[in-house]
Formats: sequence, structure tokens, C-alpha cells
Amino acid sequence: MHWFEGFEIRHFEVDGAQIYARVSSGLPGDRPALLLLHGFPQSHVMWHRVAQQLQRDFYLVMPDLRGYGDSAKPAGLPDHSNYSKRTLAQDMVAVMDALGLDTFDLCGHDRGGRVAHRLATDHPQRVRRLCVIDIAPTLDMYNATDFAFARAYYHWFHLIQPAPLPETMINCNPLAYLHAKLGGWGAGGLDHIELAALAEYEHCFSQPATVHSQCEDYRASAGIDLTHDRESRARGDQIACDMLVLWGERGVVHQLFKPHELWQAQCAGTVTGQTLPAGHFIPEELPQATAAALLDFFRHGQ
Repeated sequence: MHWFEGFEIRHFEVDGAQIYARVSSGLPGDRPALLLLHGFPQSHVMWHRVAQQLQRDFYLVMPDLRGYGDSAKPAGLPDHSNYSKRTLAQDMVAVMDALGLDTFDLCGHDRGGRVAHRLATDHPQRVRRLCVIDIAPTLDMYNATDFAFARAYYHWFHLIQPAPLPETMINCNPLAYLHAKLGGWGAGGLDHIELAALAEYEHCFSQPATVHSQCEDYRASAGIDLTHDRESRARGDQIACDMLVLWGERGVVHQLFKPHELWQAQCAGTVTGQTLPAGHFIPEELPQATAAALLDFFRHGQ
């Protein structure tokens, strides 16, 4: 199959920022809609092999998050609010509004999972079912920080340092940093990444604006996002829909956290969980198993 055959490129103007996305060919609404959100340091192309297996059953929407891929990369505000998960979630709601999709299924990996968590919390009427891949709730992960977590996820604490220190350090050799991230967290190298996807990641990450934007994503997570999460918990806000949680047995989340229990505490629906024989980058390491799990879960919600 040709690269993303059966999909078309769309651009969406969202609150002054352009969001780049690939969407299924055909009319929105001819199949159940599924919004797929990528993580760091990637873009929507991480879903390529999974999308091939889902496209007959779902109208797929695969955006590049603000600050990633070919979407807009505005300079961060002093409080980093334009990279908060609330803002990125609102970007995604605006994309679905532009497509005329009132309700949809939602799946996010890594940072995309954190955007998906906020989207499902802030807009419960929009999300039919939610899947998050290889994450625990942000607030719980920060609250449990110890030496083992800080060593494994040192980038959480490096990227949040004030600009331009981490940007300057990374931009000295961005591809070395990118490859270290993509090959780490139990992935065991870069063999799981399609060459076309790797070329896209390298092209985007070589741009200083991309590095700055992704630092801003992490700065928001260590500040304004925690404020939003604490406020949500104080109000008793929970995810209203059923959830699927997938995590890799070689990943940090499996080693240091109990993702099923942590997500059940944040969800009023039923949470099912599954460990897969992978590291962190599950959709690319195990595309067939990922697609099978998503098909089984989201079909039950139809």
C-alpha cells in the first residue's frame, strides 16, 4: 500500500493556529469517527500501520498536535497556557467541529494520551469511548516521583527548564537526541519505525521551532496542567465513558506504576487494561496487536 493511501491532507484554522491532519477519504459520518493522537517526539505518521487496519471500520482523523509535525508552532506564553493540555484538547474539538463530528471515539499515545484525558474530562459529551496508550495520569506520575522515575524519565525534568537552556542543548545535535528518545523506553532501537515515518520525525525535529514547542508542552505539564488536574479532582470531575488502557511490559509505566488502578480512579465508566509485549512505542512496535485491541474495544461501543 502506498504511504497513507485512502487518506487526504487537511488544514484547520484553530484559534489563530493551523492544525495539519490526515483524515479518511469520503464523507465524515459514513463510519464511526475515531480521533488518533500521537505522542512525543513524533507526529500523526506514527499511526500509519495501525490506520491501514482500521480505515475500513472507522472514519479516522489523525492530526499533528500544536507544536508537533506540520502543525503551527507558536512561541510559548509566559505561563505556557498555549501548550496546556486544555488548549491542545480544544484544538482537537475544533478540528472535529470543522468536520461536523459531534461525537467520536478517541485514542491517544504518550502526550496524545494526556491531551485525550483532558479532552474527555472537559468535553464528556463528545467522547464515546477512550483509549490511552502507555501512560498513567500526569498528576499521579509527578506525585510519585522518586529516583527511579527521575532517572528513567529524565526528559520530563530537563525539558521543563526555562528557555532557552534545553532548546540550546538539544539543537546542538537534534537528530542524536531524537534517535535516543525513539530508541529508548524499552523500544530497543529504531527498527520498529518505518523509514518514511523516521524521515518525517527527523525533518520536523531538526527545526528549532519544533524543539521549543515540545519543551513548552512539557513546561505546561509541570505547571498549568497540574493546576487544571488538581482543580478537576477537587471538583470530582471524572472521565464519563468506558476506557481501554494499553501499556508495554518493557516500558517505564509498567515498571513503576499501576496504570489500570490509576485510571479506574479517574473514570466513572468501566476500565479494561492490557499489557502488551512491547516498550513504550506500542503502535509502531506492535501495529497489528494495537489495531486488534482498538477494533475490539471501539466496536463494542457502536
